[in-house]
Amino acid sequence: MSETTLTAAAVTTEAKYPRSIPYIIGNEAAERFSFYGMRSILATFLVAQFFNPTLNPALQTVAEAKANQSTHFFVTLAYTLPFIGGLVADWFTGKYRIILYISIVYCIGHLCLALFDKNLNGFIMGLILIAIGAGGIKSCVSANVGDQFDKSNQVLLSKVYGWFYFSINAGSVISTVLIPWVYEVWGPKWAFGIPGLLMALATIIFFLGRKKYVRVPPGGVNKNNFVFISVYALFNQSKKQKGQSWLDAAKGEYNSEKVEGVKAVYRVMAVFIFAPIFWAMWDQNLSEWVLQAEKLDRHINLGFTSFTVLAGQVQTANPIFLLSFIPLFTYFIYPFLDRIGIKTTPLRRLGAGLALTALSFVIIAFVQQGVDAGQHPSVWWQIFAYVVLSAAEVLVSITGLEYAYTQAPKSMKGTMSAIWLLTVAAGNLFDALINGNIASGGFFAQFHGASYYWLFVGICTAFLVIYLFIAPRLKERSYIEHPEAEVDEVIAQTNNL
Repeated sequence: MSETTLTAAAVTTEAKYPRSIPYIIGNEAAERFSFYGMRSILATFLVAQFFNPTLNPALQTVAEAKANQSTHFFVTLAYTLPFIGGLVADWFTGKYRIILYISIVYCIGHLCLALFDKNLNGFIMGLILIAIGAGGIKSCVSANVGDQFDKSNQVLLSKVYGWFYFSINAGSVISTVLIPWVYEVWGPKWAFGIPGLLMALATIIFFLGRKKYVRVPPGGVNKNNFVFISVYALFNQSKKQKGQSWLDAAKGEYNSEKVEGVKAVYRVMAVFIFAPIFWAMWDQNLSEWVLQAEKLDRHINLGFTSFTVLAGQVQTANPIFLLSFIPLFTYFIYPFLDRIGIKTTPLRRLGAGLALTALSFVIIAFVQQGVDAGQHPSVWWQIFAYVVLSAAEVLVSITGLEYAYTQAPKSMKGTMSAIWLLTVAAGNLFDALINGNIASGGFFAQFHGASYYWLFVGICTAFLVIYLFIAPRLKERSYIEHPEAEVDEVIAQTNNL
């Protein structure tokens, strides 16, 4: 009798997936298709349509710099706004409303790209609207996944984040193969229109699940946050006692535990200072590297078949290698190094990632030297650079956010995710400023062709040397409680790009 009762209870309490999950994952796959599909042809389109439509070789360097400047400013805006979107959702609207309403803005942005393919001002307006849309929902979408779970089914959370992560990369891979081909065959209206249709589909899918979502209501303005505490402490240093941290000045006014959490955030930010140079270089694989690929021999012979890839399709190598490297590093490389006595701490991984990032640009610089000499190097060399860059991404991107999760208390994990996205924005802002200076004939105009990539090799190497000096002196404190579940969430957060 007792055994029967226990069995029945086990069946009754068996964990079930929330009914809202298919809508969230379907929405994410379609949205990422729209974003990466549009971005896969953005730099090449801007050069060909607006900045050098006559294909004048004398104008190409400036035209490419202008295209890169526009592309990186777009990404800067897209990765700055998640901080604001998250605050608005948490304080005023809730996640559901901001995702739905901002998705409509997102759709209008895509419509502008398709309609204004011959009008630069209208096209730029479309980019701004897409940046508002992508940035506004970015911090809410992955958090909305977690909101759907409670104690009865939280054991399934890591599996769902795995599918969420898969949907991101599936959307990316399919779009970066398809959209450059559509652009080549059918032109820009269809190439920008199809991602718009997918974003409209993403919005419809999300709306159809409206009655199935668990909606966490907004909590109003929370003054116990990173910004409020930091500003108060900064302007009230007279309240700090001798020997205390400058942030302790806020303890009389704010929750002491929250103040300690803010201290943890600043400790992590000492590491995050080195992330922008990684993103400044990584994001060039979606703009500068694409423009370089146009000048390469893109014919691929696999023995049993041969074909020619389009310049915008080469970047598909990144998500493919990334999907392969994550389990390789997690289950084989890290454990092997640990077994032979080389402890793969997060800080060591980050340092190794910066070194590989510089190495990937060394490869690209040598490729560009061949291009500058009038040759057409094989695209396999650029693919090799993608192999190295993808390994660097595993070491820096995923490890960086994982480090933030383990080194910050639970109340500050959302803040750390937002700050991590701001490092992406900072890196792209640096790229935009460099390219803007080149386009206007400023100091950095001397760095063109291969010297442009060597410039970034030098900057990254300088950051790496400083990092190697600072990293051993950083204080660490782990706040992790459930490492398995949180690492899966880290991967989803990191790749929600």
